[in-house]
Amino acid sequence: MQADDLKLKLNAEAILHSRSLTDLALARLWRDRLSLTAIGVLLFLTAASVAAPLITGVLGVDPNTTDASGSKYLPLFSEGHLLGTDNLGRDHLARLLYAGQVSLFIGFMSAFLALVIGVALGIITGYYGGFVDDFVNWIITTLNSIPVLVLLIVISAVFKPTAQALIIIIVLITWTPTTRLVRGETLSIRSREYIVSARAIGASSYRIMRAHILPNVFSLTIVTLARNIGIVILIESALSFLGLGVQPPTATWGNMLSKSGEFYGKALHLVLLPGLLITAVVLCLYIIGDGLRDAFDPTAQD
Repeated sequence: MQADDLKLKLNAEAILHSRSLTDLALARLWRDRLSLTAIGVLLFLTAASVAAPLITGVLGVDPNTTDASGSKYLPLFSEGHLLGTDNLGRDHLARLLYAGQVSLFIGFMSAFLALVIGVALGIITGYYGGFVDDFVNWIITTLNSIPVLVLLIVISAVFKPTAQALIIIIVLITWTPTTRLVRGETLSIRSREYIVSARAIGASSYRIMRAHILPNVFSLTIVTLARNIGIVILIESALSFLGLGVQPPTATWGNMLSKSGEFYGKALHLVLLPGLLITAVVLCLYIIGDGLRDAFDPTAQD
């Protein structure tokens, strides 16, 4: 009986060790209640923002319709306005939902594009080295010598960017940390035996980078993406708070928070709700990033 139990245990361990890193990571993530809760909250807020036209249509409200009667600062749960109104009588819930579309779009798109650029340049510079590596590192050093927020403020003050222009500006400035991170990992990977073997059998550099190096930095890039989305949302909020982000009447959580500061004593909900949404989304993204880092850790014990 003991021999059978030992055999079953050895078979179970063999099956466990035969699972891919992705399968193991998903299993660990499934057991991480905090990360799953954060994912659920983030998905709910994203879905609510995407469904803003449907929700506002059902409620019969519009984000840009002002109250011609002069009614302002209606409190929470007012008739016809679940989250009250702002200083112009505009429905606050509708504006929060549509602002979420813009803020989340800027965050996700900027972080994704910066990640694509950073991963591509990181793998290329780490694999080839030489002049390519020196040139890209010179660009990174030059950009990093200028404080990011100061550079963003200067550019935003000059161009008064739209959401699309702000994405381009943020991407062109925030790709450098990812490039350095992926470059360092690539330098470590390119000298391993399976890379040397791939070169020996005639595999092209493109195939080695795509099929061997990219999958090995995938977990690193996923964690980076989750954290960078939160960072970009905070950057957009900071610029909007300074009046240099996306300009009204287009609503973002950042400029809603900025414009509501002067009404703090009259309508507290105008300040609290955008701030709470920014805090909730960024906190969820950081929790998800930590959860993904732990899930993809090859040294973690199950």
